[in-house]
Amino acid sequence: MHRKKKLGKLWIGGAALVCLSVCAVAIGTEASGTVTSGTLARGIDPGGTAVVPPVTAPTPTASPTKPAAAGPMRLSSPDGPVTADEIASFRSYVQTLTPAADNIGNDWAQGHSGEETKAMGLVYEISHDRPVLDRMIGYCDTVLSERNDLAPAPVGQHVLWTGKIDPAWPNDVTTKPIGTGGEQGDPVGHLANCARLILQTPALWKTAVTGGDPHRYGATYLDRAKRYVAEADTAVDKHILARLLDVSRSNRQYFAAGSPYKGGQPVPWNQQMMFDYAFQNLAVAHELLGDNPAKVKRYDQLVQASVDWFFGTVRKYTDPKGKPAYDWAYAPLEGGKEDNDHGSLDSAGLYRAYLSGRYGITPAMLAPLANTLADVMTKGSGHYAGRVDGTDGSGNSAPTTYVRSGWLLTSEFRPDVYHPWVAVDIPGGTTTAVDRFSRALLVKSHRAK
Repeated sequence: MHRKKKLGKLWIGGAALVCLSVCAVAIGTEASGTVTSGTLARGIDPGGTAVVPPVTAPTPTASPTKPAAAGPMRLSSPDGPVTADEIASFRSYVQTLTPAADNIGNDWAQGHSGEETKAMGLVYEISHDRPVLDRMIGYCDTVLSERNDLAPAPVGQHVLWTGKIDPAWPNDVTTKPIGTGGEQGDPVGHLANCARLILQTPALWKTAVTGGDPHRYGATYLDRAKRYVAEADTAVDKHILARLLDVSRSNRQYFAAGSPYKGGQPVPWNQQMMFDYAFQNLAVAHELLGDNPAKVKRYDQLVQASVDWFFGTVRKYTDPKGKPAYDWAYAPLEGGKEDNDHGSLDSAGLYRAYLSGRYGITPAMLAPLANTLADVMTKGSGHYAGRVDGTDGSGNSAPTTYVRSGWLLTSEFRPDVYHPWVAVDIPGGTTTAVDRFSRALLVKSHRAK
């Protein structure tokens, strides 16, 4: 595990951070994104933690006027460096979208607003395009304001299964008691990821946030980042680790015995990835702030235990092409076969942890995920099996005609499938699916190095 030195693709010496040259010059209005890659029940796609080369042209220095409508995002080419036109198409598209009014139906987790926030984080990290960061901040302001203990009724002020108005984001307030689950990791992860991005852009720290401070969360970018970290810690300390999770067994994630959702059971892999999203970004954020080494250590321990548990229990075998592949279930200690949907989300979370550079995950450990989809689950043109063993079912186990974006990320470790997967996910070079577009740009940027 790396400490204070290597943070993903970014090398940091103490508090001295080197920012891409365009990070301080692009000024603009806020934007967001959407996800159209199917129903993502019980899972997530990644927010991403890679720092990659700048785009091939500088971002605008003037604030653009928000358009009434925008065309789809456009991939100039699957090869070469990420271009200014590609970033501009993302910026223009996402400026037309609006964050959710609450987390009902998991909108801030695997739903539209959650995927929009993660995509903005990825594209900002690729480009350092400030309008994209500003819109991400707008989204994070919104999700924080909707937290149960902060929002007025009817969005907030609900007594949860804990008997208290906890700092959480309920996804269904019609059931009694009102339960919580893995979806609690994602809103915390959004706040921590945005804070991390700001803290890795020191040129912005003393600058007033472009969109102002309507919620009084902090006038400057640094103030806003500190507030996000503090509020993310509050959600972890007063709900996630206080009541929701039981991590007493070697830091492995189980739901607490009293939880109405899967009480006493291991947390499913895709939901562990939600919690890991929060924990790993909080670890980096606190490390950059240099304010709480104990929290850095604790958060890293939780993510390390999660990824070690996965790689220690997954079954590795040789696939029909003679390559290593994986077989696993929806949750630890559970039988059955993981489905296409949640397998994508598992892959996305593991890839995000890999990019952080903190948990000992290597390309050789992730390549079998790509092989599983490419050699076992690909049954023919436009037929990707519904389960990781190559069989089909219904619901989350139904086959797809496209490659879910978590699997798309793994094409980094299987170069021969990158072009066909991008072609099926972004046909004709255009899409309105921000999860696929942002992740295609990420892999493209890594291939161009």
